[in-house]
Amino acid sequence: MGYTRGRAARDAVRASVAAAGGAGMTWAVYTFLTEQAKQARTVIPHRTDRAPSKDGVYIPGQHSVERLSAAHPAAIRLMIFGDSTACGLGCNDAEETPGVRLARGVAEATGQRVQLSTKAIVGATSRGLGGQIDAMLVAGPPPTVAVILIGANDVTAMNGIEASARRLGRGVRKLRAEGSAVVVGTCPDIGVISAIPQPLRSLIRRYGLRLAARQRAHVKAAGGRPVPLSLLATQFLQAPERMLSADHFHPSAEGYALAAEELLPAVLEGVGEQKEPVPGPEPVAPRDEERLTTRVVRAMRGVRPDPMDHTDPLESHTS
Repeated sequence: MGYTRGRAARDAVRASVAAAGGAGMTWAVYTFLTEQAKQARTVIPHRTDRAPSKDGVYIPGQHSVERLSAAHPAAIRLMIFGDSTACGLGCNDAEETPGVRLARGVAEATGQRVQLSTKAIVGATSRGLGGQIDAMLVAGPPPTVAVILIGANDVTAMNGIEASARRLGRGVRKLRAEGSAVVVGTCPDIGVISAIPQPLRSLIRRYGLRLAARQRAHVKAAGGRPVPLSLLATQFLQAPERMLSADHFHPSAEGYALAAEELLPAVLEGVGEQKEPVPGPEPVAPRDEERLTTRVVRAMRGVRPDPMDHTDPLESHTS
């Protein structure tokens, strides 16, 4: 997810002041949330390290990983784009990362050699996704199937929801134009991160769920396959000590295994292995909080909230 130290908490503090209402409450709310922001900054570390990587060719029934060669080409090219969750930050062993889990899963299910290439970058937002894809197109042939995990950093940076989803849709469309199947794990439910105190966590969670809903719409429109990772929140909340890594923010090996299991059917469909996947439930974005979210975003832009304004700047913001 690539949490930038205190940024999400700091933004939510400013925003929550505007949402609090009467002037008499403002200072008390600001003081309370400022203390929560300080707590979040001390609990959640700023990660600059790299996730373990194990790119190469995966062969059915073999544990070793080979280098790609002209004599032994791979039938399926799997590429991973996105942020630190796409990289597998939080894992101690590359075998635990989502990319390796998916590569091995595809190899075993298809009986084919699978080349894994990880293009994701720790800390990336949707703003950098196009650059990852462009760099890939310059370097070599496009993937057979691309997996994109992006969105959590757009939430912590409070990037505009519609603009972030639109950038993702453009990336999917560009890959589809190259003939690649595209699977997108939409923004996870950040409400599982208990290290972010309430009510900051609720504000950020609502923002993320609305982003996931718009991501899903843009991915579908661009011809991709969205997979709602927010539906895994129940398992994370039931066992956070197992599902989250030592930083209490990124998934653990077990958490990534759960995500890879959720993504694998769509990836196999992308390579033609599963023709008729059973559709699962789709999460519902919170709609009863639109007015609060509107005030949140206006406050972050330095706009004085208007209690009579029912418009939603999230849908028109183009940052």
